[in-house]
Amino acid sequence: MAKSEKQKLKLLALRDILMEKTDSEHPLSTTQLVQELEKLGIHAERKSIYTDMMALEDYGIDIHTQRGRSNQYSIEYREFELAELKMLVDVVQSARFITEKKSRELISKLEHQASIHEAKQLSRNVIITNRSKTSNENIFYNVDSIHHALANDCQIQFYYYEWTVEKKLAPRKNGKPYTISPWALIWDNENYYLLGYDAQANLLKHYRVDKMKNMEELPEKRLGKEVFSNFDMASFQKATFGMFAGEEVTVTLLAKKGLTGVLLDRFGSEILLHPVNEDTVEARVPVKISNQFYGWLAGLGADVEVLGPESVKQGYIQHLAAILKGYL
Repeated sequence: MAKSEKQKLKLLALRDILMEKTDSEHPLSTTQLVQELEKLGIHAERKSIYTDMMALEDYGIDIHTQRGRSNQYSIEYREFELAELKMLVDVVQSARFITEKKSRELISKLEHQASIHEAKQLSRNVIITNRSKTSNENIFYNVDSIHHALANDCQIQFYYYEWTVEKKLAPRKNGKPYTISPWALIWDNENYYLLGYDAQANLLKHYRVDKMKNMEELPEKRLGKEVFSNFDMASFQKATFGMFAGEEVTVTLLAKKGLTGVLLDRFGSEILLHPVNEDTVEARVPVKISNQFYGWLAGLGADVEVLGPESVKQGYIQHLAAILKGYL
C-alpha cells in the first residue's frame, strides 16, 4: 500500500490502537501513539495527534485525556464493561450446547472487546476441561434455521442422531429424514430443544438441537397450530438434580442399553462404558452423592442398578425406603 494511502487510514489506525492497547490504567502518551503509528508505516507529527483525538471524539468515541507535557490518552468506557465480559465468558464456557472449539472461538472474540491488558483477566478464566460438551458444530446454524422457519411459518427437515455404546452418533429411523413443523425452541437442562409437531403421529415432540444434522427449510406451511395452542409449556419442562454439594464418588451403574444416550448426556463421553450383553451396559461415572442424585436414579426406575460402591448402593436403598415409608 502506498504511503499516501496509509495516511488516509491514520484515524482508523489510531482508533484501533486506543481500543486494543489502552484502558483506565494503561493510557498511551502522544509520543507512544506516534511510535505505534510508525509501526504501521503511518507517519504522524506529535502536533497532529491532538487534532486527531478531537476528530475521534466528534465521531462519538469516548476518549479520556490526561493533560500534561505529553498528553495521555485512553478509552475507559466500552460497549461491554469488564464485569459483563467475565460473565459472558463464564456462560460460554459452561454451556453444554456449545462445542469446546466454538467456546474458544467465542471467548476469543469477547477478549477483543477489551484492551489487551483487561483481556488477560478473561484468559485466565478460560478453563474448558472435564465438561460435557456437544460435538455438533452445526448447532448455531440449526438454531438460526429454526428461527428462520418459525418466522416464515415453514416446516423443516433434518436427520436425527442418537448415541451408541461405541460413543458415536448414529442416525435414527435407519437414516430417514424427519419432517417436523417447528413451534418453539426450549432451553432446558443446559441444552436447546426444538418443540415441533409430528404430523404422522399427530403429536408435539421435542428434539435435541445438537443432535440434528443437514437441516433444511421446506416450502410447506407449518401444521399443528391447534395442538400447540393447547400445549402446557410449564408442565413440559423437566427438572434435573442441581448443584448440590456432596462427596464425589466413582459409581458403577448397570443400565439398559437404551439408556446409553442418557448416561453420556448426563456425565459426558469420557466415562468408562462397555456392553455387558445385548441388553445392558455398565458405566463408571463420577458423582457428587446427594438426594438429588438418588432422585435422578429413581426417575430411571428398574432400568438402572447401582453396582457399587456398597456405601452408595446402601444409601440409595435407604433413600427409597424412606420415601416408601411415607406411603405405608
